[in-house]
Amino acid sequence: MWHRLMTLEKATLPVPQFDQITLDDLKQKIEQAIEQGQNFLNELQEVPQSIQAQLSVLDKIDTLENNMGESWGILSHLNAVMNNVETRELYQTLLPALSEYYTALGQHVPLYQTYQHVHDASLFDTLPPAQQSAIKLALRDFKLSGVALEGENKKRYAEISARLSQLASDFSNHVLDATQAFSKPLTEAQLKGLPQSSVELLKQYGQQRELEQPVATLDIPSYLAIMTYADDRELREELYKEYVTRASEQSAHPSFDNTPVMEEILSLRQEMAKLLGFDNYAEYSLASKMAPDVETVNQFLVELAEHARTPALKEIAELKDIAKQDGIEELKPWDSTYYSEKLKQQQFNLSQESLKPYFPAPKVIQGLFSVVNRLYGITVVEREAPLWHADAHYYELEDQGVVIGGFYFDLYARSGKRGGAWMSGFRSRMQTENGLQKPICYMVGNFTPPVGDQPALLTHDEVNTLFHEFGHGLHHMLTEVDNISVAGTHGVAWDAVELPSQFMEFWTWDKDSLDSLSEHIESKETLPEELLKALLDARFFQSGMQTLRQIEFALFDLNIHKITPALNATQIQATLDDIRQKFAVLPTVSYNRFQNSFSHIFAGGYAAGYYSYKWAEVLASDAFDRFENEGIFNTQTGTEFRKAILAVGGKDTALDAFINFRGREPKIDALLRHQGWTNT
Repeated sequence: MWHRLMTLEKATLPVPQFDQITLDDLKQKIEQAIEQGQNFLNELQEVPQSIQAQLSVLDKIDTLENNMGESWGILSHLNAVMNNVETRELYQTLLPALSEYYTALGQHVPLYQTYQHVHDASLFDTLPPAQQSAIKLALRDFKLSGVALEGENKKRYAEISARLSQLASDFSNHVLDATQAFSKPLTEAQLKGLPQSSVELLKQYGQQRELEQPVATLDIPSYLAIMTYADDRELREELYKEYVTRASEQSAHPSFDNTPVMEEILSLRQEMAKLLGFDNYAEYSLASKMAPDVETVNQFLVELAEHARTPALKEIAELKDIAKQDGIEELKPWDSTYYSEKLKQQQFNLSQESLKPYFPAPKVIQGLFSVVNRLYGITVVEREAPLWHADAHYYELEDQGVVIGGFYFDLYARSGKRGGAWMSGFRSRMQTENGLQKPICYMVGNFTPPVGDQPALLTHDEVNTLFHEFGHGLHHMLTEVDNISVAGTHGVAWDAVELPSQFMEFWTWDKDSLDSLSEHIESKETLPEELLKALLDARFFQSGMQTLRQIEFALFDLNIHKITPALNATQIQATLDDIRQKFAVLPTVSYNRFQNSFSHIFAGGYAAGYYSYKWAEVLASDAFDRFENEGIFNTQTGTEFRKAILAVGGKDTALDAFINFRGREPKIDALLRHQGWTNT
């Protein structure tokens, strides 16, 4: 926390008092918000007579949503970053009532009719464009929430919604608990091959458990260190098996098995889709996305796989060759990361470990803020605010001296924190009776934590992830839309919501950017020419294999949600095996239960939508192509991207927003070039 020694000014935006918030307070606020919402719905028995009264109903719904999002958002955030028995219990206790409220909201006929009346009124075309878009999206969502259902079907839909909320929470909890259930003290011999920084990290994990030995865990910084560097093949295999069997019947902790959870989730999703008139859940999911239909998505993924196959086959052959030099005749999944690192060193004289001293987290964060300032003319200022953990920091975004938003960073892996990286909105921009409410969000990572007195040293992959999440954060904070339903990421088609995040990643591959991001922890030098050249030369390293892996996940997700009737566990595994047979270049092992911890689709918002990463990558690559042509720090181009993409939220459709920036519909050419496949 050494960079906090400076005196910080207090936050200028109203922020949560994390040093004073109690679970009892949160419980009361959430229950009150639910009660207020239910009371309002109960009182709305018919469509109000006047158009002004109808518009007033819509405003009230926005206010209720704002209040609910704020109180529930705090609990949801704490449950993710400071998970303990009490927080989880409260979250689980309140979840059914919250689900019941949102189901009632989505199926409330007089409310739906009120939106429809406003939409059909003569004054509709005179409303602000954002409000028009919000009303159109609300009408779509009412239909997807079963507003037209009656009797037993309506009741059944509500039961399914409540149960799915509970199952998603159970799935996520099982993955977290299974991850944290494993730890392994290591001997000196087992540490062979690990760089000193990784050894120190594992020692720190041991100290946290009051052990004198280094300890391996399944937290990503520990897991990746061992899979990348440990010479002990048996240790790598042991950790691999523990990791890929988490929350499955193959693990040592059967109480965390997600198999029945997955089966029930798929069954209920298919039943819900059928109730609403869709053939399968994939069709239901795509009804609110940019992609037109399931077949288009399937074809997109298969064609992209064809582009990736030739480079991937070449990459796997190289990997097998270098493994043979160590006498490994059959490359196993627990060998791939280890030999990939050796191959990268051999081909490019580059390792993540050689880069890390040049990427101390405070410098990277400062460089990120510099890049954003050059692109959009905004300034980031750290401010003093109550926090939930010593790792967290609070910042505010200023545009020409005016604060326009705020955000929190909580970047390092620790016990009680869910894996992965994400951005979640705490407060959205909207006009309230007290004036303009400015947006605030959380950005969370699971990066390698600081060791001892040193700041955290990041891998280039972690730098990339930081830029990715900040892209999401900018999307939330730079919105100029005042209607909460379409402000920031709200109302943006899910398969386009990754555009701003993947777009930001391009600046981690630019020499000018890297100069501002890098500073050796001891010598204070920026990334030297030879390391910079090696990093840039290695940019497309194994891009074919990585793309096929993402396509494997996306096709698996799409297939299990489009096949009816819903699959059981054996069929889920068979579907994954079949896709791997067709697309994977590295065979896996029979006990691999990747699906049991695939939180994106079973506990996140990506069900039948995991393809969104690749779909949005086309948009991001094509958008960046314009910067490449006009200058990647061209302020005019940056201003136009901000105005056309970041500022509009869901006011414009994703396609319209893209066309407004690019002047045409998206093309795949730039993506293929950015993968290094222009000749494949």
